[in-house]
Formats: sequence, structure tokens, C-alpha cells
Amino acid sequence: MTDVRAADDRAAAIEAGALAAVERLLAAGTPYSGLSMQRIADEAGVARSTLYLYFREKNALLIRLSSGLKDGSYQLMSSWSPDGPDALDRLSATIRDVIAYYRRRRHLLRATLESADRDPEVGRVWADELDPFQELCRHWIRTAQAQGRTAADVDPVTASQVIVIGGFRVIAQQAVAGDPGRDATVAHELAANQWYGAFRRPT
Repeated sequence: MTDVRAADDRAAAIEAGALAAVERLLAAGTPYSGLSMQRIADEAGVARSTLYLYFREKNALLIRLSSGLKDGSYQLMSSWSPDGPDALDRLSATIRDVIAYYRRRRHLLRATLESADRDPEVGRVWADELDPFQELCRHWIRTAQAQGRTAADVDPVTASQVIVIGGFRVIAQQAVAGDPGRDATVAHELAANQWYGAFRRPT
């Protein structure tokens, strides 16, 4: 039992070290396309053959790193409520916080988006990460419709796709390459489009 536990601990340490190595290299400005398994192994202090025992390719490392990237932004968005007279202002502030959250992790976000465009598996995993956001939007829209607060002709499924997929593109662009001084303006315009376009569309 002790040997098994020791082996498990070693495996966990190697995996954690490899993941940390990738993040350090990306944060230092190394383009994701410029990373090789050898360089990752060198940074992690393990043999390349050892690294391959745990990750078959560098995209497997990226998928592990990016799998939790949206957790923080989901926590921020799910804390917002469309109720109350200040809901639009709070939505704008929440989106601004989401932009800041992704900017602090822009090295990882940039690498994920770059790889998602080229690798179907990374793209699928990244797209799946958007599903909870769309489910949350559908809930908000359907609740508003049931309360007579937004137009009955809003299609919750399509509107949620537009809000989440389109909104994320705007947020990602601002977080990766935008002027931080414009975060509030971008957040306000995005929030207003979502609010008046779906959550409180005139009946």
C-alpha cells in the first residue's frame, strides 16, 4: 500500500510539475506554437520519455490547464442576478470583472484559443466549457418571459448562443489585446446589448 501511495504521489508531482512548466513558459512570453515536449520536459525537470507517460502530446497539457480556466468566470457570471433596478449596472460591472479575470490569465487564454482553431479536440473541449453559460442564460431568459419582463418572441436557445459565444469573443479580444482603459466601455456596451436584446427586450 505504501508503494502504491508513493507511486501515486510521484505521478501527481510529475503531472503538476509539467502543467506548471507550461504555464511558466507561456507567462514568460513563449508562443504556444513554439513549445515542444522536449522544452516542456526540460522546464519541468523530467525526461521527455517520462513526460510522454503522462501526456501523449502538448495539447493534452493545454486541455488540462484550460479545463478550469472558465470556472472563475462562471463563478462571476452566476453571481449576477437580473433582478433589481440596478441589474444592468451590475451586469456591466460583472462583465468588467470577467475581462479582468481573463486578462490576468491571457497567456493561457491566448494559447487555448490559438490551439482551439487548429486542433479539433481542444476546440471541442473549449466549446463544451461554454455550455454552462448558455444554460444559465436560457434560465434567465425563460424566467423573464414567465414574468412578462421580456418579449415572448425571444428564442432562449438562439439568444443564449448569441450572448455567450458572441460575448465571449468580445471579452477575449479585450482581455488579450485591448486597452485596459476601455474595459468599462466595452463591458457597458456588451451588457446593454445583452440586456435590451434578450433579458429585457421590449414587448
